[in-house]
Amino acid sequence: MRKLALASALAALSAGSAAAQPSGTMTLMAYSGIFQDNYTAVVIDPFKARHPGLEVTYFGPGTSSQMLGLLRSQRSSPQTDVVIMDTTTAAIACREGLVEKLTPAEMPVLDELVPLAREAGGECGPAVTFDHFVIVYDSTKVTPPPTSLKALWDERWRGRLSVSAPPNIQGLVLTAIVERMEGGDYRRGVDRAIARLRELAPLVQTFNPTPDGYSLILNDQVTFATGWNARAQLYHDQSNGRIGVMLPEEGTAFQINTINVVANGPNRAAARAFVSHALSAEAQAAFTDRMFYGPTNARAAPKPEALARTAVDPRYRDRVIPLDWNDIVRLRDAWNNRWRREVIAAGAR
Repeated sequence: MRKLALASALAALSAGSAAAQPSGTMTLMAYSGIFQDNYTAVVIDPFKARHPGLEVTYFGPGTSSQMLGLLRSQRSSPQTDVVIMDTTTAAIACREGLVEKLTPAEMPVLDELVPLAREAGGECGPAVTFDHFVIVYDSTKVTPPPTSLKALWDERWRGRLSVSAPPNIQGLVLTAIVERMEGGDYRRGVDRAIARLRELAPLVQTFNPTPDGYSLILNDQVTFATGWNARAQLYHDQSNGRIGVMLPEEGTAFQINTINVVANGPNRAAARAFVSHALSAEAQAAFTDRMFYGPTNARAAPKPEALARTAVDPRYRDRVIPLDWNDIVRLRDAWNNRWRREVIAAGAR
């Protein structure tokens, strides 16, 4: 009888373990291009190897705004399980109930994250990557390597600048940095930044770089461009150093991507398992090593040479402006309007 009871218990345990393994198909919505290629290689593929009964479909619509639009259109019948999007857009998705609220009781890995990562997502999904604002430049034309944001205002570069204007998040971050450069504080207003950017506008070739500022440099269309560090570092390596990367001495700010479980998604078990994996120390370190995003898990141990190329490195932390993204979300429309009326219009004259 005891043997029979033990056998039954073991069978039940085995069945329970099998049931706990996510299976079927899970859909991740995130950025396309080089983000998709590298994220698949070092985060998704190892996850799939651990869950052979699960298939992961990657869907990359392009921008966070497009992702938000898709979540809204699919509210009654979601087709996505997990979404990676920037923190300002994710805050809207959280407020509208399009993504789930997460707690450490349900997902213990949340307690391993640095405080900023938890704060960035509010009650919903936390930060999964830290990127930061940089200026990229053509190192074959700009010598010595620039260190200051003020290099952009040099008349030598008239018509050779690419600046991503709002609603692109780069433009919002640039506004806060320039306000600080001019002795102000974005929380009290951006008059100083707008005035200084108005002076820059006539030197700018495009406020809407297509496909992006990195490509415009490599195609010899511009000399300087606003950018994000992770992609800039990859393009630096791929171009044999032609793409130079400057972390301005005036400061930078983190661009934060959060990872969220879609509310009422078709495969909730797989979604939660994947989010836990993506936030783990192992996956975080692997993605920093691969693509130079700063890790959000405090226990992550990326290679020192990779960490040194991010603003998370201790040498650069004092340059990081602590943006309150709740403030930025609230101020975004007003800043967008001022850019259109006062900055972009000045460049068209």
